Amino acid sequence: MNHCAPPENVLEELLQLLKLEKIEENIFRGNSQDLGFGNIFGGQVLGQALSAASQTVPSERSAHSLHAYFLRPGDPKLPIVYEVDCIRDGKSFTTRRVVAIQKGQAIFSLSASFQIDEPGFEHQTSPPQVPQPEGLISELEMARQVKDKIPPAIRDQILCAKPIEIRPVNPVNPFAPKKEKPVRYVWFKTISKMPDDMAVHKYMLAYASDFGLVSTSLRPHGKTFWDPKMQVASLDHAIWFHRDFRMDEWLLYVVHSPNAAKARGLNHGSIFTQDGRLVASTSQEGLIRYRGGMNPEKTAKDLKT
Repeated sequence: MNHCAPPENVLEELLQLLKLEKIEENIFRGNSQDLGFGNIFGGQVLGQALSAASQTVPSERSAHSLHAYFLRPGDPKLPIVYEVDCIRDGKSFTTRRVVAIQKGQAIFSLSASFQIDEPGFEHQTSPPQVPQPEGLISELEMARQVKDKIPPAIRDQILCAKPIEIRPVNPVNPFAPKKEKPVRYVWFKTISKMPDDMAVHKYMLAYASDFGLVSTSLRPHGKTFWDPKMQVASLDHAIWFHRDFRMDEWLLYVVHSPNAAKARGLNHGSIFTQDGRLVASTSQEGLIRYRGGMNPEKTAKDLKT
């Protein structure tokens, strides 16, 4: 998946990418996609690893959480082998551990927990009041407006039709960023209808959850990953699934970064449906290493979250 597919095919290609090929009991293989950045996109291995784990669990048990570490950069030109360890099958919960392997080395590890559907107490935080997606333009449209500034080597991949439409509420100009509060709001959904299988919606959400998460911690410092002096990478990632949802309906991703220190930025996310139901929460710490020399001024001290 390293070319520009016709717009009507891009979602099907992504679904096939995340579906995986079973090559042995509890062992799966997935192809890689090249988004133009040299390494595999973290959301790809998140989605594929959850897909692998889900395929070893009874269908009546649904993923409720995952915790993952990115261990080595992945090569987008090579497939990935996923080995699933069936750690525990209890009365209510099932636990799986997945290791992603390239060139004989682990590049990623994930632990996921699955639960039977059962009733219980409910409460949730409320979503912020932000503009609705219908009046916003997509990240792809924004990229096309600044296409001359995108490096030619990756311009085609950046401007390709995307399987997930992303509409930022408070976008940052990637080539001329200003210091902003460490908060990001974005609407997203797949560009066409998804299968009626909640497991598929969950590993698609795992894929999408990595978009723009770590970059939120750069907003108070007026930097983006486009800055050649920045080294940005996901280090770990966690997701908690609270309620059922559909990836082909608008979801609001609310991300805030409570801390950055020691070349790492911490980010928390909440994902809401358009009618305000909290369906998932995320957390991620990312490497935000600046190679241009540090200013001792604490740039975020006056930016209250």
